[in-house]
Amino acid sequence: MALFKEFVLTLKEVATGAVLWAVGPPMENDLERLRRSVEGRVVLITGASYGQGEATARLFAAAGARVILAARTKARLDEIAAEIAAAGGTAFSYSVDFSDLDAVDSFAARVLEEHSGVDVLVHNAGKSLRRSVYRSAERLRDMDAMVGVNFTGPMRLTLALLPSMKLSRGAHIINIATAGLWLTPVAPRWSFYIACKAGFDTWLRSIALEVRGDGIDVTTIYAGHIKSRMVATRWVSRMPGHTPDQAARILAYAASRRPRAMAPRSMFVVRVLGVIFEAPLAQVMSYVDSRSGETSASEAAYARAMAKELADAQPIGAGS
Repeated sequence: MALFKEFVLTLKEVATGAVLWAVGPPMENDLERLRRSVEGRVVLITGASYGQGEATARLFAAAGARVILAARTKARLDEIAAEIAAAGGTAFSYSVDFSDLDAVDSFAARVLEEHSGVDVLVHNAGKSLRRSVYRSAERLRDMDAMVGVNFTGPMRLTLALLPSMKLSRGAHIINIATAGLWLTPVAPRWSFYIACKAGFDTWLRSIALEVRGDGIDVTTIYAGHIKSRMVATRWVSRMPGHTPDQAARILAYAASRRPRAMAPRSMFVVRVLGVIFEAPLAQVMSYVDSRSGETSASEAAYARAMAKELADAQPIGAGS
């Protein structure tokens, strides 16, 4: 019986490995290679308070990098930085809202003043929102936040840090995009998210052609499903995907090997099929969308947002 259980566990591990091989970009198994790439270097990671951002910060710090943690929640970042330091690593925490461009400029100025520059910039922060266009029209401030976090914020940060990265020997920019840009260029209820991600992806790949001659490499990771807090819909959460620790090893692969792009291996086939069958695929998506509604998570988020907006609009002392 014990032998049978061991066989079943081994079979399960092999099957899991095969699924991850198909649905995700390659992961770095040679952590010494990562150490040779980042040891002693300043690595700035946005969205570092949870999920793959936190896991990447811990992994890179363990490999000897001087890690800068950036996100909105300062208390959480301080906790992670303290744990990294207790484990023998070096980490610094900064609170910044990437939808606030003035805050991004101030953050970049502090980083340059206190660390002289950045060697590796990891654009991991993101804001996901599944919502119909009609609901979006009622919550324009949410759309502005989406544009800031996913597009203009990281663009502004990149522009502020590029001159110092040019002076660094072999600087590197890593961007976490989405596999959705490979699957299909459009999707109902994801319009703002895909548009913002596509905008920054196009901008970054364009400037990569300019900065390559300055020794700055750019890697775009078209990430598959990451089991993180940002996943709200049940059907997505049930799909095979990577844990934050596994996702961190994908970023480690990017940092140590510096490919131009990384994507789930199966996506190359899916991308070709998406181009060939673009018209019928669009019809199917439109049909399915017409017979579905907002998810419970989307409804709850919308209700909270509207309640907060109503409360903010109440004059002081109203209702007392």
